[in-house]
Amino acid sequence: MSFVHALRCKECDAEYPITPRTVCDHDFGPVEVAYDYDRMKGKVTRESIAAGPQSLWRYRDLLPIEGEPRAGFNSGWTPLIKADRLAAELGVKELYIKDDSVNYPTFSYKDRVVSVAITKAFEFGFDTVGCASTGNLAHSVAAHSAAAGLRAFVMIPHDLEEGKMVGMSVFAPRVVRIKGNYDDVNRLCSQIADKYNWAIVNVNLRPYYTEGAKTHGFEIAEQLGWKLPAHTVSPVAGGTILPKIYKAYQEFIKLGLVADTKPKMHAAQAAGCNPVVKAIEEEAELFRPQKPNTIAKSIAIGNPADGYYVMKVIRDSGGFGASATDPEILDAIKLLARTEGIFTEPAGGTTLACAIKLIQSGRIPRDESICVCITGNGLKTLEVMAGQFAHAPVINAKLGEFDSLVTQIEESQKAATPSKV
Repeated sequence: MSFVHALRCKECDAEYPITPRTVCDHDFGPVEVAYDYDRMKGKVTRESIAAGPQSLWRYRDLLPIEGEPRAGFNSGWTPLIKADRLAAELGVKELYIKDDSVNYPTFSYKDRVVSVAITKAFEFGFDTVGCASTGNLAHSVAAHSAAAGLRAFVMIPHDLEEGKMVGMSVFAPRVVRIKGNYDDVNRLCSQIADKYNWAIVNVNLRPYYTEGAKTHGFEIAEQLGWKLPAHTVSPVAGGTILPKIYKAYQEFIKLGLVADTKPKMHAAQAAGCNPVVKAIEEEAELFRPQKPNTIAKSIAIGNPADGYYVMKVIRDSGGFGASATDPEILDAIKLLARTEGIFTEPAGGTTLACAIKLIQSGRIPRDESICVCITGNGLKTLEVMAGQFAHAPVINAKLGEFDSLVTQIEESQKAATPSKV
């Protein structure tokens, strides 16, 4: 059953039919999917959700599709990890990692949004899909399109990391490298969508695509035992995921599935591309676009499409934002790996580094529950870790040499451990 009511302008509330549309005719505000929550009540329950598949489609009634899902049958339902070792290191009471670095099939949260977008592409009768991407979205569009038998064009900045190039090319999409940064690519994709009548998932299918991000938030609440974390820290790139996590929390509250504990949302950006966080810190009404300069390329979007709505959610929820330098991002990647065995890309390092800053500043109290959203896998961005580790020693295949090495390691560890008074 579909509970979709219409597309509704976020600014003036004008409503439109369910078609490939992104903006309002009256004020050019963005449109998003509106649902009939009154009809949902009593039908969308904890029990009905729990009876669904262990994928994002367990929340099908809260997603904007009409028929059967056509992609993402194994996407979503990623682990929510109680990060006790990391919590102890940071001096906090209750810390969780929502780990989309193991999302199927391309190891990022983008597998959620693309699953919904591909399904809508089928419903609208498109035979070609595409995207503007800094890497993770291109991977996901390429993989899901290959599995669905759709033609795919992925448009990317010309200087994308080699690992990401391989990760998308293996699925045999048409890869188009465009001189410039993500914002240049995105402008061209808007023109492509109009001229060629293709389904550009984050352009003319954006209202549906973004709804897939809600499932990240739905899962956090369900996996916490149908309750909300006091604080959620999310990366901000184009601005899709943070407002949609908050929308997911609010939908669960509206349907009586969780208590309204006033969850706070916090934004994480790299210092080399932080238009939203800078505006929050300056208490500005609008953000100023920036030219990205950071290793966190997957979130390096200087003019985020939904940046204004990120700022609104942060302020409405009572949250805040923080920025992390490239060295801080690398340190956070290593910290998460060392304490919890999770290898994340720079976007995840940014999110953790910013969470640490928010904790240290007191914006996030140490005795309240915290969820850090990890949205991508470190194996996609091995280049950024070059030079971060010393070369491993080489010994002959003799036990005596191994014994000597172990002794050296133990002595160096003792020297590095502060003596207790």
